[in-house]
Amino acid sequence: MKKAMLALTALALLATSAQARTWDEIKKSGTIKIATEGAFPPFNVLEGKKLTGFEVDLAEALAKELGLKVDWTTQPFDNLLIGLNQDRYDFVIASHGITPQRAKAVDFSNPHYCTGGAIVAKPSGPMMAADLAGKSVAVQVGTTYLENVRKVPGVGDIKTFPKDTDAQAALMSGRVDAWVGDKFTGIDLVKAQKGKVKQGALLFKESIAMAVKKGNSSLLKELNSALDKSQNNGTYAKISNGYFGEDIRCRN
Repeated sequence: MKKAMLALTALALLATSAQARTWDEIKKSGTIKIATEGAFPPFNVLEGKKLTGFEVDLAEALAKELGLKVDWTTQPFDNLLIGLNQDRYDFVIASHGITPQRAKAVDFSNPHYCTGGAIVAKPSGPMMAADLAGKSVAVQVGTTYLENVRKVPGVGDIKTFPKDTDAQAALMSGRVDAWVGDKFTGIDLVKAQKGKVKQGALLFKESIAMAVKKGNSSLLKELNSALDKSQNNGTYAKISNGYFGEDIRCRN
């Protein structure tokens, strides 16, 4: 946790050190630079040389709405916001939950979906938060899932992995008692494993958003406007239904 806090403090300091590209500069260039992880199916995943997933398709749709081409970059999850504040790209779309700590380092768009952290385990394994007492849990490093698992009273050994798919593999191989991650990713895991695992309760709920460098209000305004248009003209619903069979936007 101390390391996480130090990293966020470093991010906040980086946010003040240079100037991100403004909307006018991006528009003039004709290309927007976007970063994602590329290892978090079904939201963003690199399949060979092809980047795909719900967030990838959504970002492409937003760029099209803004009249821009896209230049994609993939980075490990815990490097993404650091690279953003070093002006390596214009915004990040990689399933970042909005937290007060992150909001000190970057500016978030309006949420592009709502979800929660779910427990997944073998059929005889833990299904509720209380069941995690004394149990080993696999989770991706640098995530809100890790933060919230640490809050569970009596939780046993927490094993962290650089990729969420690695954490899932630890569950399937029996190295841990449970995995905690995104509920939609959990649904896909349960389907793929055909009954070998089950999804239990949500540990928490969260809103997911795109991130821009702190203070880049001109780009943030355009992203929010494009997202709003996509949700009103049917584009968002079409993409979401294609991946999840439902519209996963946030509801009041």
